Amino acid sequence: MSLVGDQPQGTRDGLGSHFRRLLSETPDTAEKAAERKEYETAIRLLDWEVVNDLTVNGRRYRIIRAQPFLRMGPDGPEPPRPTDPDSRPAGESGTSGSQMEGFVIDPAAATGFSDGLLRMELVPAFYKKAGIVPDDVREDSRRGLATHPNVVLLPVGYTVGEYVGGRWRPRSFSTYPTPQAARESARFRFSDIVPHENASIDEIRAAYARALEEFEPPRTNEFEVKGVRCRVTRVESFVRVGPDGPETPRPSDWDPEPPPELHFQQLREQGRMPDPE
Repeated sequence: MSLVGDQPQGTRDGLGSHFRRLLSETPDTAEKAAERKEYETAIRLLDWEVVNDLTVNGRRYRIIRAQPFLRMGPDGPEPPRPTDPDSRPAGESGTSGSQMEGFVIDPAAATGFSDGLLRMELVPAFYKKAGIVPDDVREDSRRGLATHPNVVLLPVGYTVGEYVGGRWRPRSFSTYPTPQAARESARFRFSDIVPHENASIDEIRAAYARALEEFEPPRTNEFEVKGVRCRVTRVESFVRVGPDGPETPRPSDWDPEPPPELHFQQLREQGRMPDPE
């Protein structure tokens, strides 16, 4: 299991890439012909259609909905806790595996006392007040209580928040498996590296190389990047689970991009992309 996107279509594209890798690793022999055909069929399907559930070579795959949330206090979002694992030293966080590796979504699995209390709070949670969110989002959240009544907490991730204009906002929407990996991610925001709006590729490459050389990963949870206050932030997530498994994307979830081949076809019909030779 992996979390690979903040939009359903991005996750479907990631699944298509997974099948392409499996296809490339499967020998092109008569014995493996049926296996390769299933991968090829799945790739074509994901390239053209919105698919959230499919079975390929006897293994079932599903695009699932994971809901992140932050804990906020008087001073802003919660930083990593002293008990959170952060074993990799600075510069070696890239060797940390995904926090989702080997994780199993099991509503019946035992939890600690605090996680059990949190799950009890999340089970009946939905958007209750009109006007806070669009009506369709509120209705989908209410419907989810009936269709997927159980809750499973996912492993904690980490990101970097920044304090701008008197409020906290995410510096990026990516999450990382350890606090140190999040600290080291602070150097990679494109807008901090590009020297000016009309920079050439060579200038961008040179600026990126300088950023890699000059950047020293912070070792604390509070630091500044170009004068902006930043904080390593703890990101918790959960999924809802029903009789048939984890919840898939809701109709109201933001999903603006069509499947890639369908998108290319639309662009060609609009004259914004040349026909393939």
